[in-house]
Amino acid sequence: MEIAFTKLQGNGNDFILIDEHDREVIPEDMKGAFAALYCDRRFGIGADGILFLQASDEADIRMRLFQPDESEAAMCGNGIRCLAKYAYDAGYVKESCSVETGAGTVPVTMGYADDEFTATITMPTPAFERSAIPATGTGEYKQEIRGFTVYAVNTGVPHAVVFTKEIGAVDIATAGPAIRNHPTFVEGANVNFVEQGDGDTIRIRTFERGVEAETFSCGTGATASAAVAHHLGNVGDEVRVETKGGPLIIRFGDSVTMEGPASTVFVGVIPL
Repeated sequence: MEIAFTKLQGNGNDFILIDEHDREVIPEDMKGAFAALYCDRRFGIGADGILFLQASDEADIRMRLFQPDESEAAMCGNGIRCLAKYAYDAGYVKESCSVETGAGTVPVTMGYADDEFTATITMPTPAFERSAIPATGTGEYKQEIRGFTVYAVNTGVPHAVVFTKEIGAVDIATAGPAIRNHPTFVEGANVNFVEQGDGDTIRIRTFERGVEAETFSCGTGATASAAVAHHLGNVGDEVRVETKGGPLIIRFGDSVTMEGPASTVFVGVIPL
């Protein structure tokens, strides 16, 4: 018996996708352990998470994401682009579709231009109230933690946002966990360190909850960072967010959208 998989990445945020559209492949009670085993970059395949593509009763397809710490994440912007690319290539969806996630149903438009795949995701509306992040206290989140002024917003999952003059000078391995695990964050938080660029450009580095390390890119983190910068009046309605893995475009209007690429890295099978 073999388990077929596809490895995909969006701006260097990489995922192993298991197609469960027609049948369950990994038993429900084993999905977390499967993620812990195969996300390992030395003893497994290596990835920031496992995507399970499933059929949905309320959308065109369903995305579930299990992370290396065996937890399930409600939402992932880069993950949705990767899932959408696979589903589009497999013929499950067309140029426009909806994806069921733990953070609600997410509209996606996508396609190829000069063999490059790009998808635009309508992201969950950024929620700034502490109760929606979730975080202790009332009102919008602004807290001093370890010498950093920390803002927070929920863009499908909780994100802390820290503005700094030079993101390259931040010791993310130390500062990230201290903020991620701060007791004000009821469920913990992803942590984004943000440097203002020219005009409507920001540069970010993200310490990702569940991965418990810095990742090359985080779609919800890019959205969160742009949302806080926009909320504070530092950027306009179209923001270029430069991540370690490449740029994402976040637009603010009647809804908030994220535009970015996704690509297939390789396909394979896991022998059992």
